[in-house]
Amino acid sequence: MQSSMVSSARALAERKLSEALPRRWRHVQAVTAKAERLSLALRIQQDREALVASAALHDIGYSPSIDATGFHPLDGARWLREIGFNDRVSALVAHHTNALAEAEQRGLDKELSGEFDREASLVADLLWYCDLTTGPDGQAFTVEERIAEVQERYEPDSVVYEFITGSASVFAEVAKRVESVLPPAHPM
Repeated sequence: MQSSMVSSARALAERKLSEALPRRWRHVQAVTAKAERLSLALRIQQDREALVASAALHDIGYSPSIDATGFHPLDGARWLREIGFNDRVSALVAHHTNALAEAEQRGLDKELSGEFDREASLVADLLWYCDLTTGPDGQAFTVEERIAEVQERYEPDSVVYEFITGSASVFAEVAKRVESVLPPAHPM
């Protein structure tokens, strides 16, 4: 899929992540490739493009040149809005993978929800699923493996550890919804 929006998203992500954060870039590339495969579950071309573009951009807020608050979903979405990127994609980036729950722990929930609408859709679920089933080096994980991997990287008293642990049931629900619409032998 190479619409102009998707091509722009891939180019922006590569420019901001590939050299500065090569491990994050590997993760993003794998999430984007998975999103492209799973986008076939979507009937509307605009939804497919929004999914793949938001997958390419979901972690752009980690870029040192974009990081402002230390909370990558908000930083990335704000930067995308600032450069005039698609509003829907910016909002999907802002709210990916239950970001509002982490924003609450960081005291940034009013900013996040006040600036970006949270989309409840299969597109949003697929974005979360692609992120949650992809490891830091691009390897395929189950949601449970991904949660365990994040818990291993962070201290138990950290915001990220608490957020990922507290969100486990929400992540399981999203995975169940997504897997119910995918063909039985879908490629993860």
